[in-house]
Amino acid sequence: MSVAAGVADTSVPSPATVEVVRNAFISGAEQMRRNLYRSAHSPVIYEMKDCSVGIYDVEGHLLGQAPGLPFFLGSLGGTLREVIKIKGYEVFQEGDVWIVNDSTIAGSHLNDVTVYAPVFFDGTLRGFTAAKAHWNDIGAKEAGFVTDTVDIFQEGVRIPPICLFRDGRLDQQIVDLIALNSRFPTALVGDLMAEISACRTGVERFFSIVRRFGWDLVEKSVEMVFNQAEAEDRASVAEIPDGVYVADGFLDGDPVTDEPVYIKVTVTIDGDSMTVDLTGSHRQCVGSINSGVVQTRSAMEQAFKFLVNPHAPVSGGNFRNLEVIAPEGTCFNPSDTAPCLHYGPHLSLAMECIIKALSEVIPERTAAGHVADSWNVILVGENEHGLFLSGESLTGGWGAYEGGDGESALIHSSAGDFKNFPIETMEHRYPLIMRRHSLRDGSGGDGKWRGGLGIIREYELLAPVTVQLWFERATTPSWGLFGGKDGKPPEVWVYRPGKPGVHILKANNLKVEAGTRILVKTGGGGGWGEPAERSAADHERDRRLELVI
Repeated sequence: MSVAAGVADTSVPSPATVEVVRNAFISGAEQMRRNLYRSAHSPVIYEMKDCSVGIYDVEGHLLGQAPGLPFFLGSLGGTLREVIKIKGYEVFQEGDVWIVNDSTIAGSHLNDVTVYAPVFFDGTLRGFTAAKAHWNDIGAKEAGFVTDTVDIFQEGVRIPPICLFRDGRLDQQIVDLIALNSRFPTALVGDLMAEISACRTGVERFFSIVRRFGWDLVEKSVEMVFNQAEAEDRASVAEIPDGVYVADGFLDGDPVTDEPVYIKVTVTIDGDSMTVDLTGSHRQCVGSINSGVVQTRSAMEQAFKFLVNPHAPVSGGNFRNLEVIAPEGTCFNPSDTAPCLHYGPHLSLAMECIIKALSEVIPERTAAGHVADSWNVILVGENEHGLFLSGESLTGGWGAYEGGDGESALIHSSAGDFKNFPIETMEHRYPLIMRRHSLRDGSGGDGKWRGGLGIIREYELLAPVTVQLWFERATTPSWGLFGGKDGKPPEVWVYRPGKPGVHILKANNLKVEAGTRILVKTGGGGGWGEPAERSAADHERDRRLELVI
């Protein structure tokens, strides 16, 4: 039926309404995130921000997200879609809250626990809200971030998709079972309840949006948002010359075998579509450098977003023109029992390789190599309150780009909104003194534009502790582009009282006494362009600020 002249068609949302709906979902996700931060028990969530939240449609496609851990944002929707595939829609009821962490389904390590809640409106399932956060201990063979696991069973409790709340009632037996298997049961329960609170906040926000606009208008607005995102992605990819582009690199080791882990990425541009093929990469690792395919795709989507339409918000309409090939039996798509505790290093290197592969045809969109590892320092010990565990993911230097130097002391891109633990928090909660926290002068690769600087962080331990270390990318440090130099690789030195320093990059359950110092130097970013082309003014600024050695 045609609309009468001069009468607006209220069945089609106006552009203004579409934008209001889009931003209402984003705002709802932001409120979820804030509630998660405020109610979490563990510093890894409320200080470090190792978490993410999102609101999704009934098929698990993104409606709204808040800034958080980019690695999680793609895998949240992927996890929901896997759960729907496994369970079907009929299992969900109004008021439910579900939980899952199994690496085969969620893609990441077991410490990253996903909580999600279905959203019903007028008795019909309309979507989901989800939160994912890192729990300090999920019952692995040792406390902390274990570096030498060889199967999933050593990494903690595997939780399949199970319902925690049914008819508004918490199944306390499930909570008790999970908590019993953790060395920090109080923190675990507190963090779980924070995630549940975040999901329920998202349900309330979803309700309010639908009540305001009506389901028909919301559904049509979402469809328009998705179609717009897809069109923008396709237009952006179409600007890249057709072709096949390849880049590769090595990780130091897994580290159970110390065999270098080879990563190969082939990017094919065909019109307005992109294919990322990981064929040729290392087989499933003996150690824990493996990731479930859901997490693998999430990482490749993140690299895609770096290069394709990067300034627009992400929605369920993005990535429709991206195909990811992750062959079974590789570290990107391992067996169900593969260890996945350190699922990030190979994904980060693959993301870097996508950017490197395309740098020659779209240099204006790319950057030199940057910090691409978590660089973890974990301390485990006992104090007057019992067992404690500190966990840090340190910052480093980002790669330079055409027109600017790389950023210094920034967290790796996969971690997004991660924060440093404040020194005051570290010294208050744990038996240590932070003797130094500074930029690592000269660590960025030289070039027309200089790579960003890593950091130096020096810990003095005031009590015996067990140390766990994970530092990668010494074999393939952050590379320079177009004549730029590589950034410096990471270094870790352990100085026991009265003994010479020992260089260690990976360690599991390294027992050290009081008075031990741990000196950490994170890597710098790669440079861009020939060093001889750097301007005299920039050289003078580097010397004045003592950024070079």
